[in-house]
Amino acid sequence: MMSHIREVIAASPPGTKFGNFELAMADDFEYTDPIDGSVAKKQGLRFVFTDGSRIIFRLSGTGSAGATIRMYIEQYTDDKSRLKEDAQVALKDIIKVMMIDLCCCRVPCSTQSLQLVMCRHCASLAACQ
Repeated sequence: MMSHIREVIAASPPGTKFGNFELAMADDFEYTDPIDGSVAKKQGLRFVFTDGSRIIFRLSGTGSAGATIRMYIEQYTDDKSRLKEDAQVALKDIIKVMMIDLCCCRVPCSTQSLQLVMCRHCASLAACQ
């Protein structure tokens, strides 16, 4: 799955549209320690959108085989009335981008609510369309 997401990054220049989100930049980010200057590479695959929203995929664990993929989603809003919304409702559109557009999982679903289901094609989780 991480290899596929790297391919998506390579094929997605700034301005690429994912649902209602426009890509500002995407990379395999690294961290430079401000104290000793050491660089930790391959810290995660990051998609940053023009509205400030971010999606990050990170391997969890000590190796790449059998590791868990952690997915982080951030979406900015200045609408204070949305701050108490259920996270699944508030983040529904960006979750769909993450699971369908970036993870390549397209699993039909008859329900209107967002649910995560197992993809029959690549055995990863996918959001219902």
